[in-house]
Formats: sequence, structure tokens, C-alpha cells
Amino acid sequence: MERIRKGDEVVVIAGRDKGKRGTVVARVDERHLTVEGVNVVKKHVRPNPMKGVTGGIIDKTMPIDVSNVMLWNPAKSKGDRVGFKEIDGKKVRVFKSNGATVGAK
Repeated sequence: MERIRKGDEVVVIAGRDKGKRGTVVARVDERHLTVEGVNVVKKHVRPNPMKGVTGGIIDKTMPIDVSNVMLWNPAKSKGDRVGFKEIDGKKVRVFKSNGATVGAK
């Protein structure tokens, strides 16, 4: 089970985008994920009339290492570590600081 999943709100704790918050768009692999509005780079694209691609400079969201983000805890209004607990026979994610279930309102 992954500590950070697609759709989770995270905060960046290291790198040039430190302090930014965003939603996880996708898990690229086990160690990398893409976060909306984080690690955006300029990419030069060649025109390709066969695919209908116009050339120019585009913004592209690149993957960020999972160690550089923390799950956002709305109760504490800061990033928090994640642990696992078994509740009613189901394994659920919980915040380490206050023991609240992740995603529970």
C-alpha cells in the first residue's frame, strides 16, 4: 500500500518548489509522482504536421521524487507523516501527529 496516492494533497518539502501545495496527478513509478503546478519546466517542441503538433515552447509538469513531498494534514495546516493502522479488519492510512484517518472528513 502506498503512503501517497493519486488525488492526495501534498506539500513540497525540498527543492526549488519548496512550500508549494498541489494535488497528485499521477504516480509515474514507485519513487516518482507528478504534482499539479509543481516542477513545471519549459520544453521546446518541434512542429509535427503529421500529428498536428505546432512548434514552440510549452510548460510541462515533470515528476518529483516521493521523498520530497509530504501529505497535507488539513487539521494541522502543515505536512505530516503517514502511518498505517488496521481498523475493522481494513488497513487504513493515518496521520502520525494526531492519528486521524487520511481522507476522512
